[in-house]
Amino acid sequence: MKGMNYQDYIWDLGGTLLDNYETSTAAFVHTLQKFGKSAGHDEVYRALKVSTDYAVQQFASQEKDFLQLYKASEAEELEHPVLFDGAAELLERIVAKGGRNFLISHRGSQVWEILSKTGIAAAFTEVVTADNGFERKPSPASMLYLKDKYRIAAGLVIGDRPLDMEAGQAAGFDTYLFDSMQHLEEFIAID
Repeated sequence: MKGMNYQDYIWDLGGTLLDNYETSTAAFVHTLQKFGKSAGHDEVYRALKVSTDYAVQQFASQEKDFLQLYKASEAEELEHPVLFDGAAELLERIVAKGGRNFLISHRGSQVWEILSKTGIAAAFTEVVTADNGFERKPSPASMLYLKDKYRIAAGLVIGDRPLDMEAGQAAGFDTYLFDSMQHLEEFIAID
């Protein structure tokens, strides 16, 4: 399996290319402080990786306006999106080797803003957002659309959640559950 030669890569955005858990953690900790509460960065980060609802239950279950304030703070933090170290370089190396990158995100037009702010928009052959109208993952609809349109034979779906894996497998692709850019680079082994 290691070092398989893929031509096409279908990426998830948040938690895979974009370190939005870092962004969300900063916003969450900041919002807790507004309520006179505190929690450590690492424990909030871990809770948010489970889900936003889980994190709210863990740290702010009694605060009725918490979620609304947190979402507003998170949107402000997203004005300065942060990629995982090495993400831009890996996307560029794939393109330089003749490969293609695709992106599927459940976010709307905000995706284009994030891609342009992080300087990676040009690395993608096509970007599918909520505005395309496909069912959200784990439905494979958006992946099947790309598979048919671009005649993808050997594609790798890269995402950080089980639903990314389910969607990729249902579309007939190999999948990679993202944990770090370094492990991913070792797995796809592009020189």
